Amino acid sequence: MPRETGFKSERTMTDSTIRMAEPVDLPQIMAIYNHAVRETTAIWNDTQVDLDNRERWYADRMGRGFPVFVAVLGKQVLGYASYGDWRAFDGYRGTVENSVYVAPDMQGRGVGKALLQALVDDAREQGKHVMVAGIEAGNIGSIRLHEKLGFVEVARMEQVGQKFGRWLDLVFLQLRLDERPEPTA
Repeated sequence: MPRETGFKSERTMTDSTIRMAEPVDLPQIMAIYNHAVRETTAIWNDTQVDLDNRERWYADRMGRGFPVFVAVLGKQVLGYASYGDWRAFDGYRGTVENSVYVAPDMQGRGVGKALLQALVDDAREQGKHVMVAGIEAGNIGSIRLHEKLGFVEVARMEQVGQKFGRWLDLVFLQLRLDERPEPTA
């Protein structure tokens, strides 16, 4: 994917940009992450993070060659997305897992779709073969978003997580990024 691309927000019709994140974006990325921790089952953590945590996360992603994209309108971060290793074993090197998070007031406006498309495009350019998404089964919006871009459900694991005093089910979706009959690396 090019370093920067524009898109129209579906509800507000404002011009927004998808670009690689920069350190200056990290406080807003942290705020979006912490909202998801506090208020949703999108992230199965109970503890909010500080800026030092997001700086280490960002440095790790950059150091390992993984993208961190942000959707921005001016200087406002509307959402962010990244992908990384699905599993740490060599045999999984062609498979990545995505993460897409959108500011609560921007959800349902096309931001998540634009960010996920940027991840898919980038993973294809990097020669990845499969992208996986692990989504809490009740997060229908995220599941539908992934399905719109061609992801299909491949597994459902009951009660493998917990948050807010209840068990959570995990749905795995995947998208094959290319049609190679055999791995090239």
